[in-house]
Amino acid sequence: MVDCTIALDIGTGSTRAAAMTADGRVLAVASQAYDQIVPSYGWSEQRPADWWAAACASLREVTGRARAEGWRIQAVAACGQMHGTVLVDAEGQPARDAVPLWNDKRTLDYVRRFEAEERLADWLPITANPPTPAWPAFKLQWLRDHDPDAWARTTHVLMPKDYVNLRLTGERAMDWTDAGCSFLMDAASGDWSQTVLDRLGLDRGKLAPIRLPTEILGTVTAEAAEATGLAQGTPVLVGGADYPVALLGSGVCRPGMASEVAGTSCIVTLVAERPVLDPEISNVGTPEGNWGAFVLLESGGDAARWARRAFHGNELGYGEIVAMAEAAPVGSDALFFLPYLAGERLGAHRNSRAQFFGLAAGHGLPHMHRAVLEGVGFAVNRHLRVMEQATGTRPEVLIASGGGARADLWLRIKAAIYGRPILIPEEPECGLVGCAALCAVALGQARDLPEAAARTVRHTREVTPDPAWADRYAAMQPVFDRLYLHSQAFYDDLDRLTGTPA
Repeated sequence: MVDCTIALDIGTGSTRAAAMTADGRVLAVASQAYDQIVPSYGWSEQRPADWWAAACASLREVTGRARAEGWRIQAVAACGQMHGTVLVDAEGQPARDAVPLWNDKRTLDYVRRFEAEERLADWLPITANPPTPAWPAFKLQWLRDHDPDAWARTTHVLMPKDYVNLRLTGERAMDWTDAGCSFLMDAASGDWSQTVLDRLGLDRGKLAPIRLPTEILGTVTAEAAEATGLAQGTPVLVGGADYPVALLGSGVCRPGMASEVAGTSCIVTLVAERPVLDPEISNVGTPEGNWGAFVLLESGGDAARWARRAFHGNELGYGEIVAMAEAAPVGSDALFFLPYLAGERLGAHRNSRAQFFGLAAGHGLPHMHRAVLEGVGFAVNRHLRVMEQATGTRPEVLIASGGGARADLWLRIKAAIYGRPILIPEEPECGLVGCAALCAVALGQARDLPEAAARTVRHTREVTPDPAWADRYAAMQPVFDRLYLHSQAFYDDLDRLTGTPA
């Protein structure tokens, strides 16, 4: 018999289930996709029923393989997309069919009202985060005001992975990584903040208890066992949010370590013992009990996706586009790209725009494609320096994960722009590895999460900065920063010209 654990990742595009060895290797994996619902401009929803159906289908496939191979499943740990605000009733059913996701912007008016009426400096020590439409706190205000019937039936508010855990075990809880990024938790106490709840007019009684990711939430019920193929009584962990669990699964689990997760967006994180209180920085609780100070570039990989669509009608593959970019010189002959295609999440310039600057007759598509890749690097580096200045810490290496960690040219560009090496984990599905590390602690196989990560995470490649590239990019970064600063004066004008609501 081979002992294994099950990792569940409830993502925005699909749910994945994987059988994992104690040393973090994937024995088998299955996934089931689902769609986002966009009922209005700026809205983004999904149905909790779809997450559960996808989890059941994926689990049945993996548990079937486990039975065939003789693998013994010891525990289940889930991670999931953050901020998807699920209202559940007394019977454990969703109080409304669809829930707003992390990228839903319908709460913007609530955020702006809070910003207009309050001094941010008074709230940062409590919430550890500046206000943004992503946070569940503002989603709950909107749901309270626009769907009062569902709000009245609600007994608990859960995050996506918590809802799947509820269906597995019948137990309700939220882990501290999700809670710490809700704008509702007191960063000092680790409990819900009555001060924030009173200010926003929300009911503490509807919030699930906050527990640690490595705690056992409950066991698989008979009904869930029939639906998933898991054995009744299998322990299920509280689990964690996908982003901090993926940090753990990439090996970023000690103060002073840094990460770049490059997917549709790009998130740069610096782990610290305490939150970094700065209006340009957000903070998330990490599974091992530290804080991850992070900044997010909304258009990371999405900038490359935009260029493929805009320049080639999606008819060229990414490999062909990268080959074009590699043919252009380092620095793209002083062509700059500001990658703010979807604005920014934080600060006074959420309506920032993308642009090329420095176009000349000698530039062609290879220059433009390389400038897009370089522009994302410059934007991330600007964020990274903000965090370094706030913490007084400069990490000597970054650990990369996500889809962008597979793009060789982009990694070389970023290493040169950041001026430090980039390490690549052997297993790209870092969320699954992080779930395996959680299980190792819960089952007593590791003393703590850093020890578990040392057993489950392996880095198999290092990308070092090319000195000539690094010199060129170091001369370009200040120009990029000034371009961004001076462009801010035009964003409101562009909104007026396009009729975009203020």
